Order: sequence, then structure tokens, then C-alpha cells
Amino acid sequence: MATGKSRHTEQKDAITEALREADDFISASDLYAQLRAQHRTVGLATVYRQLNSLAESGSADTISMGGRQLYRLCVETPKHHHHLVCEGCGKTVEIEPPDGDWMRAIAAENGFTISRHVLEVFGLCSDCQKKKKAGKQSKQGEQAQQARQGE
Repeated sequence: MATGKSRHTEQKDAITEALREADDFISASDLYAQLRAQHRTVGLATVYRQLNSLAESGSADTISMGGRQLYRLCVETPKHHHHLVCEGCGKTVEIEPPDGDWMRAIAAENGFTISRHVLEVFGLCSDCQKKKKAGKQSKQGEQAQQARQGE
């Protein structure tokens, strides 16, 4: 009979270690590919189960980005936290959660009570903003050159 306690396996250790080695958030399929490249014998379903288990226990962060669920091991900040997430490169920065009073007030104004919350702020990091600006300038230069050639 199951006791509800998770058993310790080499596959779970491999998944946790690979997640620890990931530079940033990573998808289950990318983590699986990384494990396979290291010749680790682990199934994709096991990767998904372990990542979800780590997220449920609070040992891993999870965000949804570009239609994919991404995961990152919580080592530095085991307390509840939120993220700024770059939509260009995936860089994440941990940020302090909003004030609980503010959240309760907003909820109350709208007839809600809070049972849980998730907050991720998406945008572009400074490096991606520079790349985007440089790309626009380059494209404008090309268009100007084409216009001159067409005259």
C-alpha cells in the first residue's frame, strides 16, 4: 500500500542535478534532451513527474513562457518570490513579492478573496532592448539604402 511518500531513485537524482546545472529556466523536454545527451537513462514522463513534484513542494520555480512550462531549481531563494522574465533571452531576476495588504485590497475591491497567487512580469532585459534597437536601426538603414537605389 502506498504511503504517499516519494521514493529516492537515481533518475530523480539525475533530474534534480541536471536542473541544478541549468543556467536558467528550462523546459521538461530540453532537460530530457540534456539528460539523454549525458547518456542518462530516464524517461520523459519521469522528467515531467519529477519537475511537477519539485514545483509542488516549492523546491522548483515554474513559469509559463511562449506556451511552454519552464522550471528552475530554487536554491538561492527558498522563500516565496516572483520574477522579471525577459521574453527575448529568458533571463530571469527574482523580485520581492507585492505587499500582501495591497493584494488583499485589490481583491476586496473586486469582490475576491485570495487563495493563492502567481506573479511573473514579462518584458525585455537591457541587453535584448539594445539588440532590438540595433536591429531596428539596421533595418531602417537598409530601407533608406534601398530607397536611394530605387531613385
